[in-house]
Amino acid sequence: MPSFDIVSEVDLQEVRNAVDQANRVIQTRFDFKDVDASFEQKENEITLTAEQEFQLNQMLDILREKLAKRGVDVKAMDMKEPQTSLNAARQQILIQQGIPSDIAKKMVKEIKASKLKVQAQIQGEQVRVTGKKRDDLQKVIALLKEKDYGLPLQFKNFRD
Repeated sequence: MPSFDIVSEVDLQEVRNAVDQANRVIQTRFDFKDVDASFEQKENEITLTAEQEFQLNQMLDILREKLAKRGVDVKAMDMKEPQTSLNAARQQILIQQGIPSDIAKKMVKEIKASKLKVQAQIQGEQVRVTGKKRDDLQKVIALLKEKDYGLPLQFKNFRD
């Protein structure tokens, strides 16, 4: 029986490369001269550190540009509120891996509402869709691509 998996994965090596490039850009930019600003990555968490909040916004633009050039979808970024003190500002960005259960439930609900002859089931942080006809599975992919769930979706393990 044909099936495929709906996943949301980000290549963390590409994220690491983008963070390294963004750090190099900040070191060479004139508007960040003599400013203590940096990007730091631990696993799927990126921390932006600068002296003022408007610098964080500039750094965020640089990071988005570098991620996009490396092929990482910026929808995977979950930005927290910036925290500012007298001489420092920092902001955390989480890179989402996997599909959260509430979004997965919404996907399954929409697939069932489409009245296609397929079954969708949540398996951890992914959704598996099975059906008798390959065309029905391709219609499900088209249906999910036109919706915006706020995170990048990939369709993997398409099996006949």
